Amino acid sequence: MAAGRAPVATHRSWLWPTLVVLLVAAALANLGMGSFDVGPLKVVAILLDHAGLDIGVDFSPQENAVVWSLRLPRLVLAALVGAVLGMAGAALQGLFRNPLADPQIIGISSGAALGAGIVLAVGPGILGSFGSPIGGFAGAFGVAVIVYLFARYEGRTEVVNLVLTGVAVSAVASAAIGYLSFAVDSSRLQTALFWFLGSFTLATWQGARPALLFGGVCLLLLPFFAGRLNLLLLGESEARHLGVDVERVRVLVLVLVALGIGAGVAAAGIIGFVGLLAPHGVRLVAGPDHRTVLPASALAGAVLVLVADLGARTLASPTEIPVGLLTALAGGPFFLWLLRRTRAEYGAWG
Repeated sequence: MAAGRAPVATHRSWLWPTLVVLLVAAALANLGMGSFDVGPLKVVAILLDHAGLDIGVDFSPQENAVVWSLRLPRLVLAALVGAVLGMAGAALQGLFRNPLADPQIIGISSGAALGAGIVLAVGPGILGSFGSPIGGFAGAFGVAVIVYLFARYEGRTEVVNLVLTGVAVSAVASAAIGYLSFAVDSSRLQTALFWFLGSFTLATWQGARPALLFGGVCLLLLPFFAGRLNLLLLGESEARHLGVDVERVRVLVLVLVALGIGAGVAAAGIIGFVGLLAPHGVRLVAGPDHRTVLPASALAGAVLVLVADLGARTLASPTEIPVGLLTALAGGPFFLWLLRRTRAEYGAWG
């Protein structure tokens, strides 16, 4: 057994430094590259200058404004959304014991977009800037419950039911969002691509604060369920025998996932497949232990979204490509491969 675990332990030892290096590199590239390039040394100097440190590197007021006021809030929001998507995908896959569970595929992201869109349509009222994230949370949680109830059969969550229910719910939510975008006088709602394909174009420090708060709660609390998600991998009855309150864990995990996804979608729209790519990539290296998979998926998700956002800003500059379009180009083929592998493991659909 020790020999069997050795490769995973070895891979895990370099997983963390690799993810951190990739995250730092992606962050510096996002802050420095674009239609107006700023050198990496100047980027570091600007960041340290705002922290009260002068390293003797000169930069112009324009470079300072581009890095600090325009690109940094976008970077922070993109990293947060990617981290939430990665960790939420890992948690859903463990909760449903289903490798195809992803916030977009099972409809949670579409539900969040619809909830946030309804708040924008009727007005946030006393909720202010927190109105859209709260609406996104309500929509995401409502869809998560619906999908869970419809996907259950004889005490287990079936692969085909989960996917088909998610597709159906996503279709209804997308149609409702499309109607709102035509019927309501809201600049964000009328830009339908914002909701369907995702974008960080509208990122500001003020707009990012609710997402940082709600997404931060999701990222901080979900890892506390890692041990119970590990036990759920054994099966629900086995987990109950080992003292896990399965229904309570399921509700709490869905609440946290909905909180993070709702805030992320309200801020940036629907960005798909990150919740598949990040967790499965981590599991290939580190194994199925959620104590590693959850936080590592958050880092991997942040890296993926930062790379996608950099591509969105630079590949067709000065035109900007929706971020979700790039993640779909990478995630779609991976989903088809995963679908085929899952079907082979289940021996048809069951």
